[in-house]
Amino acid sequence: MIEHLHRSVYGNTKMPLELSVFHFLGIQKRLGSMPSESDKWGWEHVSVFGGFDRGSGTKRWKCNHCNLRYNGSYSRVRAHLLGFSGVGVKSCPAIDRSLREAFQVLEEERVSQKKKKNSVIGKPCKRTRTSQPTLAWKTITKEDIDDIVARFFYADGLNIDIVNSPYFREMVKAIGAFGSGYELPSIDKLSDSFLSKEKARIEKSVALVRESWPHTGCTILCASRLDGALGSKHVNIFISSPRGLVFLKAVDVNDTDEGEHVFIGALADTIMEVGPTNVLQIVSHLGDACKSSESYLSSKFPNIFWSPCTSHSVLMLMEEMAELEWIKPVVLCAKAIEQCMITYQHTSLCTFGQDLKEFSDPISAKFAPSYCFLRRVLELRQSLQDVVASEHWKQWKNNMAEDTVNVESAILDDGFWSKADLLLQLYEPFVSLLATIDIDKSVIGAVYDWRVQALEALRSQAIDDGILNQLEGLIENRWDALFSPLHAAGYLLNPRYIGKGQTKDKSVMRGWKATLERYESESTARCVLREQLSSYWRLEGSLGEEDAVDCRDKMDPVVWWENFGFETPNLQTLAIKVLSQVSSVAMCEEIWQASDFSCRESANRLGEQRMEDLFFVRNNLRLHGQRNGNLCFSSGQRNAFSSSFSGVKTWDGLHLDQSNTTVDVHDKL
Repeated sequence: MIEHLHRSVYGNTKMPLELSVFHFLGIQKRLGSMPSESDKWGWEHVSVFGGFDRGSGTKRWKCNHCNLRYNGSYSRVRAHLLGFSGVGVKSCPAIDRSLREAFQVLEEERVSQKKKKNSVIGKPCKRTRTSQPTLAWKTITKEDIDDIVARFFYADGLNIDIVNSPYFREMVKAIGAFGSGYELPSIDKLSDSFLSKEKARIEKSVALVRESWPHTGCTILCASRLDGALGSKHVNIFISSPRGLVFLKAVDVNDTDEGEHVFIGALADTIMEVGPTNVLQIVSHLGDACKSSESYLSSKFPNIFWSPCTSHSVLMLMEEMAELEWIKPVVLCAKAIEQCMITYQHTSLCTFGQDLKEFSDPISAKFAPSYCFLRRVLELRQSLQDVVASEHWKQWKNNMAEDTVNVESAILDDGFWSKADLLLQLYEPFVSLLATIDIDKSVIGAVYDWRVQALEALRSQAIDDGILNQLEGLIENRWDALFSPLHAAGYLLNPRYIGKGQTKDKSVMRGWKATLERYESESTARCVLREQLSSYWRLEGSLGEEDAVDCRDKMDPVVWWENFGFETPNLQTLAIKVLSQVSSVAMCEEIWQASDFSCRESANRLGEQRMEDLFFVRNNLRLHGQRNGNLCFSSGQRNAFSSSFSGVKTWDGLHLDQSNTTVDVHDKL
């Protein structure tokens, strides 16, 4: 990392690598007397050649970043690096925006220092002695540098994933570009003036997002996490719209009536801040607190929908499937295999080298554990069969209970594995939906289509009619409780699904009716929407033009309505708002880390207002990194369900070496 920093900032100059490290660490060092132009930072980024002295005047020089050659004084060097025009040189094409901004900071500092020097000419000045670094920069090695960087992370208990943060890398590059004279801001400035400055910058970008809310509508997302130390839930409140996800505020909610009132008050304030007419729905997963809040706020804001989190609803539906009479024995068998192997690990000198609880996604492990057990056991099929076929296992099982024999029979029985594989195939439509849910994608119009596809997938399996009826009945009966009317309305208004017989589907039409009654309180306005919906079904006017028909599958649904729905303006407005919404809070949970609560404890010392400012800045910066794919923490949840289940997922290291493997399952828990 340090070598990359050195090359990106100093190019091919002879500036020692050790000096760039001191720049990163902010260590000041006097390097002795320098030529008169040493304060002109640009000379460090060009190579002077042709026998010219590095004093003042015209020189021949070559840029260390782009290798272009020019004749001229420092003003041309500065113009080339900063991108100025009109002085006979081109802007350097190899310098990116962040580095150019760092150069601009250096230039402003140079001008400022020059003004200070001019202001004290002729005045006696007090000489100050600078402290020396603990290591001599001329003798320090890369190994020494690595030790210093590592010690910084270890001593302060920082997540080592921070080295992948774009903000960390930008900071390192900027400090290196500035030079050894950089001094870190004080704690007081970081918690006061700089925090206010960063908050103001973020608020400007949020203002651009706010401008779109009257057109597309928005969704309030409530994502909670239990704080074990305080015995309360920490609820983060986000606003989602096609232009971006925004963190708004956080609130601590306990199980008392007072905590419930705090949450209701925070939500009501959020709705008023965003604008009641801009909020189409609230999506949350807060249990009983959500139900009581919904009852109160629905009476105050009757036009706003309360929608369960689609991700959690799908996972709950998967878990309810596992309780069906013909599925439950297979799930219980998978759990028995897990328990037996853990016992084998604890009581046998020959340790089974796989972790049956090593789930790639903690969300699914919490809310759909039965599915996770099945998937993990099926992944380890060959390893498990190798274990029970070994001589060591045969000796070990003689001293164990009869249940061990039953587990061995299941592992060796092709019938068990066939049933487990069939169950994963039945789960595949659910897994496919979870893989498509992304906080930056509006998939609400596709959720109901998933319901249709899931039922069709079940019917395509070679299973008994009685079992099929059970599964269909479960999905049908639980749909209204686990999903929102907006899902049906989105399915009806999504041009990709036009002509799929929605008008004959009772569940779809019930959802459409509920949407109209919540969205429009006046019967006359609802009548207009119904008439315009008929025009949409019959493809009248602009909705039936050749381009409109051709683009139904090619355009984003919202863009399609913006282009072709102008002759049905009321329905166009509703369609744009419905199809612009998200349906899950699961992706919001990715911006949290295990260290969040310790960060909150530190923030508490700043005072309530500064603490709120810190959370506002921190979470919105994380969201920005998330949107740009530059998260500095694990984001395995995003793609946990992305693998195909046409076959068993391949894992590295599934072979079992009984002679050498000594890993205990609990070492990984």
